[in-house]
This record gives sequence, C-alpha cells and structure tokens, in this order.
Amino acid sequence: MTQRPFDFLLGTLSSVLLTLNTVFWCTPLLTLSVLKLLLPVAALRRRIDPVLNTIAAQWIACNSAWIGWLQRHHPWRVDIEGTLRPGGWYLVNCNHRSWVDIFVLQKVFNRRIPMLKFFLKQQLIWVPVIGLAWWALDFPFMRRHSEAQLKKNPALREQDRQTTRRSCERFALVPTSVMNFAEGTRLTDAKHAAQQSPYEHLLKPKAGALALALNAMGHQFQALLDVTVVYLDGTPSYWDLACGRMGRVALHVMERPIPTHLVDGDYGGDAAFRAEFQAWLGEIWTEKDRRIAAMLMAR
Repeated sequence: MTQRPFDFLLGTLSSVLLTLNTVFWCTPLLTLSVLKLLLPVAALRRRIDPVLNTIAAQWIACNSAWIGWLQRHHPWRVDIEGTLRPGGWYLVNCNHRSWVDIFVLQKVFNRRIPMLKFFLKQQLIWVPVIGLAWWALDFPFMRRHSEAQLKKNPALREQDRQTTRRSCERFALVPTSVMNFAEGTRLTDAKHAAQQSPYEHLLKPKAGALALALNAMGHQFQALLDVTVVYLDGTPSYWDLACGRMGRVALHVMERPIPTHLVDGDYGGDAAFRAEFQAWLGEIWTEKDRRIAAMLMAR
C-alpha cells in the first residue's frame, strides 16, 4: 500500500484506541470466564455463555465503528444470498488473505448471526489479553503438526480431532457460528507456487476441520455460509487498516445447504467418504475461484 504523510501518527493513534477498547471489554469478559472455569456446570454455562457473547458483540461493535471511521472513504460492497438469523447455528467457511479478514468478517456478521468462533493456532493463546479472551469465549486452539511429525506419531492427528469434538460439544449449548479458513493459512504467491494450486486465486482447501465440525454437530447447523472476501486494491496488512489505507473490500456470502450424507461419515477412517467430502469442497472451491475472478473484473 502507498505510504502517505502522517500514516505513522494515524496508525499509532488508531492502534492505541483499538487496544483501549479491547482492554475495556476484556476486563468483564475475563472476570466472568473465571467463574465459568471454577464452576464448570452445564446449567451455569448456559447462563454465562450468552452474557460473554453479548460482551464480545459489544467489543466487536466498537471495533467495527473504529473500522468504519478508518474506512469512511472506501465503502464496502457486501452481497448476501440467503437469510441470516442471529439465533441459529452456522458453519462458516471463507478464503484467507490477511489477518484483516477477521476484522472484516466480524464487522459484516456481528449480530446478524451468532458470534464467530475461529479455529486458532495453539500459539495464539499467548497473545496478550486477546489470547485469554479467545480462551474465555471457547475458541478452539489447534496444534499445527507437519506431515513428517504426523507420520512419526499418528496420535498427534487424534489430538486435534478431540479438541474439535470438545469445542463443538460446548458450542451445541448456545447458538454459535463455527468459522473455518479451509486453506489453513493466508494466501501468498510463494505458498501458491509451492502447492502448485490448481486454483488461480486460492490455495488448496483442507477438508479435515470442516469434516470434524460436521461430524460433531452437523445436524445442528442450519447451513454452510460460503464466504468470499476480495481486497480490490491489494491485500492489506493490519498496519494498512490502522492507517486507513486498506482500500476497497468486496464480500460475497452464499447460504448453502449441508448435504445430510456428509454429516455422519468417518473422514479419518473411510477413504471413500473422504474422497467424496473432498470432491464436495473442491466444487465449492472451483466456484469460489471463478467468483473471485469476476469480483476482480468488476472492480
């Protein structure tokens, strides 16, 4: 993104405001979460979790107002095919371009659907304040293992399966939107070339986390929200956002039915089912790749 005069001053000031907002809302959030930890009773969780989600929604609303102020000269284009409901359960899947994606998705979906719960890398729990807030809100923390590690110790794969199942069991108590970036990492030219991805604008999707979430609570999900995000002026960093130079954002949401035959299969142990599930996700990814090309052409 192009540097402008006073960018450093604006970026620093807006980052301080974001930090103050985070500390303000995380104080009651963490206080209540300690009570939930000390008294892990399902009936109590059903009462506390909606309060925690309400606090988080206020936090996100303030963050969204912050984004709106920074982006006031760059209106967003948001297209939604379907009816969003704040009281249901959704499985949300999106392409991944930048850490800014999380801010964008929270701004678009806040109070339209239940709060987004992301699958996060285990290391992120150590991020000051926010890591504890994610823990308090039951975000699932996943350990990343290389293929070499998994081949050497196959039990590591089961650890992530159990983490996903435990998280989804908790999500079943209160309306939740389970968020997944199927690519597993942010798209870069280097990663795209290393994968030899068959898609022009996407990395290859990884189906495992989606399959586990569907297996754990697929009958509870109302639909899959297939989200496509495109940054029309180039992929921004957090600092671009903080400096108000993120540029234009286009976002498309399609509400898709979840095929019932893909809910109860054994993704890890049934090769035929795994191939079928990957083919279903591959079709969605092919369509998403074409949509991104069309969105870029229309800019």
